[in-house]
Amino acid sequence: MLDVPSFADLNLELTLPALFLAVFTTCLLVIDLYLPKKITTARLTLGALGVSFLINLFTFDSGETAISGMFVADPFTGFMNIIILTTAVIGVLLSVDYLKRTGMERGEYYSLLLFSTAGMMFMASANDLIVIFVSLELLSIPLYVMSAFRPNDVKSEESGLKYFILGAFASAFFVYGAALIYGATGTTYLPAIAEQMTTINGLDNSVFYMLVGTALIIVGLGFKVAVVPFHMWTPDVYDGAPTPVTAFMSVGAKVGGFAALFRIMVVALPAFIINEGDAATAWQTTAWVIAAATLILGNFVAISQVNVKRMFAYSSIAHAGYIMMAVAAAGANNGELADRAVQAALIYLLAYAFTNLGAFGIAMALEKDDGTPVMLDDFIGLAKSKPILAMMMAVFMFSLTGIPLTGGFIGKWLVFSATIEADLIPLAIIGVLTSVISAFYYVRIIVNMYLKGDEEEVEGNAAEGATPLVTWAVYASFAGTVLLGIFPTLATNLTDMVSIASTVTIP
Repeated sequence: MLDVPSFADLNLELTLPALFLAVFTTCLLVIDLYLPKKITTARLTLGALGVSFLINLFTFDSGETAISGMFVADPFTGFMNIIILTTAVIGVLLSVDYLKRTGMERGEYYSLLLFSTAGMMFMASANDLIVIFVSLELLSIPLYVMSAFRPNDVKSEESGLKYFILGAFASAFFVYGAALIYGATGTTYLPAIAEQMTTINGLDNSVFYMLVGTALIIVGLGFKVAVVPFHMWTPDVYDGAPTPVTAFMSVGAKVGGFAALFRIMVVALPAFIINEGDAATAWQTTAWVIAAATLILGNFVAISQVNVKRMFAYSSIAHAGYIMMAVAAAGANNGELADRAVQAALIYLLAYAFTNLGAFGIAMALEKDDGTPVMLDDFIGLAKSKPILAMMMAVFMFSLTGIPLTGGFIGKWLVFSATIEADLIPLAIIGVLTSVISAFYYVRIIVNMYLKGDEEEVEGNAAEGATPLVTWAVYASFAGTVLLGIFPTLATNLTDMVSIASTVTIP
């Protein structure tokens, strides 16, 4: 007889931060049909995100599982949810006035954003490969639509189609990889996979299936976080998508992808070795080679960009490389170090969220209503016409570079420390050198704002897109960037509670 679990057994209250958002969004699709003013839909969206944020605080440190163990509510989930919900709130603030002035104001935009946000939250809490896949699709499909949201714009339609086609291939890679891991271990439950790894090491067929399966999963999630060589979609999609969508996607997709990557690698595969006695996992070398290639390509190609969104696209690729350094560090045969690497990545993602959203917000303020790309020269004279915006943009550029007293510096410091502790010295050196290289293209914006511009250029730089809501979004991002840089303990006190490394040890 089928054993149907009761509601008490399912422990659904632990899933409420994400579940509430998904259910509310489904209702919002219907409610929006009867709302004459779409600003009401935006307000309801912000309200739902606020409620989800409050619920998340109550489940932050429960450390329990739900839905037969497939969902886990631990500090890792809680902190990831904080980043995701913060990103969504700022994303909505950036979107409201932009949608109006560009003729794209439609209520379904907010539903798509909420569905994608819920997918990110489910990915952060997933404890099973099947749940990760379903969450990945819930995250991705709304982003495909949002990328093509600008009507009668060939670049926007092209970006959505390109993102969809390549995303479908990436999902197929992930599914095939999960199937091979299931074939080798007989389970898709992450902790059970970790237990099985101690028994299959040394069995040729199982090790082969695990190697190929792990590689395919890295391909699938590598596409989502835009690491080399799975990054080719990023510049075109970032450039063609509406700017608020690009800002939201640049952070949210990375957070969701890295959440799943850490769950799989640190929870399920910490004991995956080829030869008995190896000091590190079989996937560590692959992770650090990908990280190094991503850092080098992202930073060097960004130098040649004059289109700001394309420059930020390659910058985003480079920052995926820095977070990938933490993934490589987590592959060391040391559970405590793996946890410290995860904690470093969490801080980095939080700093990146504030910094990148703020930078995109200011770029959006300079964008014309027809969607004409913002170029580096558009920043000329901004310090004279909009001194506060210029000052905040300078701080964002310093943070992306990794200058002290900014959130970006704290994130890089922690990631580099974990990498050195994992004895990946060459990777740490590459990270430091590419950070110096990145200063060139970030400082170019600062030079344009403060050291260039005659009267005509200054007068023409009116930053008409700097509406009150966009300005508040930039203020919030600026506050987060500075506070994290000056008072990092505000975040580290929370990340110190994170411990997801499996207790399984390498024999």
